[in-house]
Amino acid sequence: MYKIAVIPGDGIGKEVMEATLHVLEALDIEFNYTFADAGDEYEEKTGIALPQETVDVVKASQACLFGAAGESAADVIVKLRQELDLYVNLRPVKSYPGTNSLFDNLDFVIVRENTEGLYIGLEEYTEDGAIAKRVITRKASERICRFAFEYAKKTGREKVTAVHKANVLKKTDGIFKGTFYNVARDYPDMELDDRYVDATAMFFITRPEMFDVIVTTNLFGDILSDEGAGLVGGLGLIPSANIGENQGLFEPVHGSAPSHAGKGTANPSAMILSAVLMLDYLDESEAARKLEDALVEVLREGKTVTRDLGGSSSTMEMAGAVRKKLEN
Repeated sequence: MYKIAVIPGDGIGKEVMEATLHVLEALDIEFNYTFADAGDEYEEKTGIALPQETVDVVKASQACLFGAAGESAADVIVKLRQELDLYVNLRPVKSYPGTNSLFDNLDFVIVRENTEGLYIGLEEYTEDGAIAKRVITRKASERICRFAFEYAKKTGREKVTAVHKANVLKKTDGIFKGTFYNVARDYPDMELDDRYVDATAMFFITRPEMFDVIVTTNLFGDILSDEGAGLVGGLGLIPSANIGENQGLFEPVHGSAPSHAGKGTANPSAMILSAVLMLDYLDESEAARKLEDALVEVLREGKTVTRDLGGSSSTMEMAGAVRKKLEN
C-alpha cells in the first residue's frame, strides 16, 4: 500500500483530481490517500495559502498528487518545492494521437533545476527600478545534471543536452555549463551537447526531433517547458513531476483555470499523465504503461473526449472511458 498525499487545490484542480482518482481505482494497486488543503480558497478562509499541516502530510507520504493553485501558486507550489527540496522539475514533451500536436513524433523530456536561479526571489527596489539576483551554485548544478544523466540511462534515452546562455551570463551559466561537462565524464557512453537557450527556442519549432533529454536552469526550463507544451497540443496535455531525494510531487501544469471551473468540462489528461509519472516514480512502471496506454486509446478514438480535444464529453465521462479501457 502506498501512502499518497492528495491536494486538490483550486478551480479545475478539484475536478481533474476527482477524475484521476476515479481512474486509479481500476489499477491493481492499493493507495492510502490523505487529503490536504492549500490554495486560494483555503487562504480566503484562513489567511494562509499553505498550512504547516499540509506540508507535514506531504512529508509523511511516499508521493503527492497536486491539482492546481490559483493566485497563491507562488506561496503554495514554490514553497512546497523549497520545503521538500524538490530540486527536479520533470516535464515530458510527447505527441499523442487525437490532439492538436504540431508534430507526430515528439518524445523528449525537459529536466529543470527547481530551487534556485531568478526564482529564488532575491529582489529589491532601487532608486531607478529594481534588481533581481540570479543564484547558480555548483551543488545545485551538479545534482540536476546528474539526475538528467541518470534519468536518461534509466529510461533508455541516448542524448543529454545542456541549455544555457554562457556566452552572456559568463559566470552563472559558465558554472552550469562547466558542471554539466564535469558530470558527463561519468557517463562516457551517453551522447551529449549544449545549446544556447535562444537557439533552443528556435530549434523547438524547426527541429524538435533533435532533442531527447534537456537539462537547464530554472527560468529557462520554465519558459521552454511551456513552449514544449505548445508543440504537442497545449497545457491540458502536459504533466509534471517535482522530485527530491525523498519526495515526489506530481501536478498538471495548466493551473486552476477559474473561467472553466465548475463546468465539468476540464481535460483530465494532464492530471492522469501526472499520475503516470507518479507510478514510474514508485517503480510501478507496468501500471504506468497500462494507464498511459488506456488514455492514448481514448485520445486516438476521439469518441469520449472533452471539448478542447474536439469532443463534447465531460471531465468524468472522459475519465470513465479511460477507466473502462483499463478494466478491459
